[in-house]
Amino acid sequence: MSKVAGSNLARAHDPWRASARGARDREHVRDRKFVESLARGLEVLRAFTPNEGLLGNQEIAARTNLPKATVSRLTYTLTQLGYLNHVGRLSKYQLAPAALSLGYSALANMRIRQIARPYMQELANYASATVALGTRDRQSLIYIEHCRGKAAPMLRLDLGSRIPIATTAMGRALLAAMPVTEREWMMSHIQRREGEGWPKVRAGIERAVNDLVTRGFVLSLGEWQQDIVAVGVPLTVPSDGSAAFAFNCGAPTFRLSRDRLENDVGPRLVNMVRNVEAALNGQ
Repeated sequence: MSKVAGSNLARAHDPWRASARGARDREHVRDRKFVESLARGLEVLRAFTPNEGLLGNQEIAARTNLPKATVSRLTYTLTQLGYLNHVGRLSKYQLAPAALSLGYSALANMRIRQIARPYMQELANYASATVALGTRDRQSLIYIEHCRGKAAPMLRLDLGSRIPIATTAMGRALLAAMPVTEREWMMSHIQRREGEGWPKVRAGIERAVNDLVTRGFVLSLGEWQQDIVAVGVPLTVPSDGSAAFAFNCGAPTFRLSRDRLENDVGPRLVNMVRNVEAALNGQ
């Protein structure tokens, strides 16, 4: 999907990453426990995305803002350790099974996925839509569970897919549930990223904040992709009270009307999330 790929590319070239990394590096200069070489190696692994699975050293350097010589040493080391494969005929690298095993191990140990999936599938079947669970990764969201209704149109999104935080229902749900200071910090970075489109994006986020208070869910009506509508609801993690996860339910505009989103699917998604919360709390 072109817009998904675009969001991944924007994430990779986002100047916010460089500024954030600079602030992080200055902070960690004073932290003797911080291992800079490990952090750089992880940045190399993060450069690979579902839509950009083959990268050369120069491309990785551009995405991580690391010197090419440093990247060359890191990719060599990660290849020797089994985290990258070198595709000689293309002079590029791709993630190897050792790297994939880390991701699958993380997913397998997320209890929320096992608890939420049957609820998600039930709603997806009812609405003939897709229901997803995601969490924030910097200025984007990553899907960690995904269910599709039996009659739902196929959407090219699955586990590991990334979507923007400012214009999607899932992203707005997370933003609306954040403490005010954290949301303002996020919005300042989104503003720099959006440029001239910021007033419209800001209005959508502010509307989501109000909707979450008054209705318990937020909307995205063609603001991420013109032909996609969705509702989103955040989930409060019992352990620390932070809204680290969010659910959405979405479909093409011909499948779900705004009226049905607001008066049927939205309230059902809220109820579903409350059931997941109760199950996580052992109730």
